[in-house]
Amino acid sequence: MHTIEIASPYIIFLGDETRIPYVKTGQGILDWHPEICKAQYRLDTDTYDLGLTDMNIQQAVQAGIKTLIIGTAQVAGSIPSNWMPVLLEAAHAGLDIVAGLHTLLKTIPELVNASEDGNARLIDVRIPPTDIPVGNGKKRTGKRLLTVGTDCALGKKYSSLQLTKDMLACGMNVDFRASGQTGIMISGEGIPIDCVVGDFISGAAEVLSPDNDHDHWDIIEGQGGIFHPGYAAVTHGLLLGSQPDAFVVCHEANRCSISSWPDFSIPSIGEVIKLTIEIGKLTNSNIQCVGICVNSSTLKSNERSNYLKQLSESYQLPCVDPLIDGTKAIVKHIQSINFQ
Repeated sequence: MHTIEIASPYIIFLGDETRIPYVKTGQGILDWHPEICKAQYRLDTDTYDLGLTDMNIQQAVQAGIKTLIIGTAQVAGSIPSNWMPVLLEAAHAGLDIVAGLHTLLKTIPELVNASEDGNARLIDVRIPPTDIPVGNGKKRTGKRLLTVGTDCALGKKYSSLQLTKDMLACGMNVDFRASGQTGIMISGEGIPIDCVVGDFISGAAEVLSPDNDHDHWDIIEGQGGIFHPGYAAVTHGLLLGSQPDAFVVCHEANRCSISSWPDFSIPSIGEVIKLTIEIGKLTNSNIQCVGICVNSSTLKSNERSNYLKQLSESYQLPCVDPLIDGTKAIVKHIQSINFQ
């Protein structure tokens, strides 16, 4: 798996991004490691605000910050030209730069030169291992849970991390397996599944969650969406290679269309459950849904409880907002099932 070591503390660079789904890297790192996120760098005041202290590069260096994290995740993962002056200044000043973009930092000659001048590291998270095999579909020992979603950027990573936390608290033998750039930055290891050549995606998932003890659970961070017009191929490969015994559906209340694909409607939770089981049975005939995680941030506080209750009754599954309720109800349900 891809392992990284990032020097802390961090300044999170947000460019001029205003859209919440596209600052998920910065927000995710802040939510799970707030103690090492000391500042943010925004190109203008309209940029999304993480609530951190605004600093420029000089101020960050004076404050003892070691690393600039690129906290955005744009469609296609490019580096806009108006970012370059900041990145070059950071590298010249000796700040390591970490990115999870498809455009690799180390392919930009002027940035490489600046990093050499400043003795700074350029850390590209979105680089998969080079020796990934084609998936073989053979049953592996241990147990696996995969988070799947009705869309992208609605809580699969957060749900996976919270499930891992709550299962550990119950004394269960469990590990979080990161499959995306933010999860890798949070946990320090993983495989960026969406950068793997198509023929090897399911094999990468097998490498991500190898044979393990009978009572061990791998909680695998989901990617994309099985109904997503752009990313379903990644989701499909991750599902087959993960061979999940269990899966949790993640959904955002009141989201009606696929993010950045407004002509495509969000599938229902029931549709996601049905198709996930149909596809997943190819490599695990006993696959089953064990819960629903809802991002309820778009609901009024007096609406949340009834919304979750109705979903739970409709699907006969525990339904929680993992950031408010935790996932103990889902963990309890998992513990009640005799997985083969």
